[in-house]
Amino acid sequence: QYKFRDLTIEELKNVNKTYPNFTFSMNTYTFKDGSQKDLLNFSGTVPVKYGNSYNIPIHLWILDSHPFAPPICFLKPTVNMGISVGKHVDAHGRIYLPYLQNWSHPKSTVIGLIKEMIAKFEEELPLYSLSSSDAARQSELLSYIAKITEGETDMKSKSKIGGGKNEGYFNKITVVGAGDLGIACVLAVAAKGAADKIVLLDLSEGAGKGGTVDLEIFALPNVEISKDFSASADSKVVVLTVNSLGNAQTYLDVIQSNVDLFRGIIPAISHYSQNTVLLVASHPVEVMTYVSWKLSAFPKSRVIGVGANLDTERFQYILTNILKAQVLAKDAWIIGEQGEDKVLSWTGCNLVANQTEAMAARNSREEVANRAMEVLKGKGQRSWSVGLSVADLTDSILKDKRKVHSVSTLAKGCCNINSEVFLSLPCILGTNGVIEMVKLEEDPLVQEKLQSTAGSIHDLQQQLKL
Repeated sequence: QYKFRDLTIEELKNVNKTYPNFTFSMNTYTFKDGSQKDLLNFSGTVPVKYGNSYNIPIHLWILDSHPFAPPICFLKPTVNMGISVGKHVDAHGRIYLPYLQNWSHPKSTVIGLIKEMIAKFEEELPLYSLSSSDAARQSELLSYIAKITEGETDMKSKSKIGGGKNEGYFNKITVVGAGDLGIACVLAVAAKGAADKIVLLDLSEGAGKGGTVDLEIFALPNVEISKDFSASADSKVVVLTVNSLGNAQTYLDVIQSNVDLFRGIIPAISHYSQNTVLLVASHPVEVMTYVSWKLSAFPKSRVIGVGANLDTERFQYILTNILKAQVLAKDAWIIGEQGEDKVLSWTGCNLVANQTEAMAARNSREEVANRAMEVLKGKGQRSWSVGLSVADLTDSILKDKRKVHSVSTLAKGCCNINSEVFLSLPCILGTNGVIEMVKLEEDPLVQEKLQSTAGSIHDLQQQLKL
């Protein structure tokens, strides 16, 4: 079955010489997509010095395209060991290293991989010792981990590890980016009280450059500031607020700079929080939500942009509280693209039965809506106001409120849009993101505007390098 059998055997002989404690066998490995293969695998311990000397048990699967593809690596903890989730190990014991990501034959070898594994584990020990009571509670979990290392699960289920650093945080939110918007989101989410823990990932270079010093001085309960992606592990919602501050010359260059930034962020976030909802607030939100969806490979329901939620909430407030048109407000939505090209639409379609009265009611409705749009004009989206909008959206997701919001979602199939673009549309939000898209009133003019916007965004996306 192995395409390069001689090369594989030769390399494993070298492994056996260096690490004679390893045992080899052939077993069936089940991949995430459900496919299976009989693969060579070996188990053993590697020596790690972390104050004292430890023997760290590992389990490596050798793919049938070896040595041109890297092994799949796991920890194999014993009954008295717990997994310490960190930069290089997830909650299931899967090992992630730069050596694996940059694997290239003939430069990369299993011996070299194990050497880097030892070096990284000496920086951050991947296992810790359990007390006897902890060990008893871990017995069921360890049998699950054993299944993972044997390839018998798709890893979709999530289990908490007792004694781990994220224990007890059921509603955890991570905000990526410590600029004004990121800090505004942290403060607004904290004020809303929906999250048990909030992590602010400060990706700025150098101490004190991310604007987090005051947050550290006036420490908020349940708010953690970190530069390590592993701090985001098991987040229910991850809010992306980062924007590149490069020296781009054109609008396309600015967006490409943001795309390049996201290429280093989204895979790491997806690795540590495989079941999270991504909430994108970076600019331009429609494009960056699409980029996040592509880079994460998450289902479309779990990748959302803040879209026109703020404008819609403002618009409905103006209708209700300033123009006193309460009946209209609940059916009025700002949709499409965030910014000047916003589109007004409605979800209610049964005005009155009589055609003449229906036309009069429609005209009256449009007149009130136009007045509201005039009031809405000039209201910029400052950091604190976007932060409040983000808190509103995360509250609906974490509490499974099933509330309708105008958020950026995949619009393909809606209003005869055939391209993969994200536009703001009324959606019911819950624990797993978008539950359902709310049907809009059929209006040819609205559909035409949305199709035009979708075409422009799609053309722009085609010029980006993902």
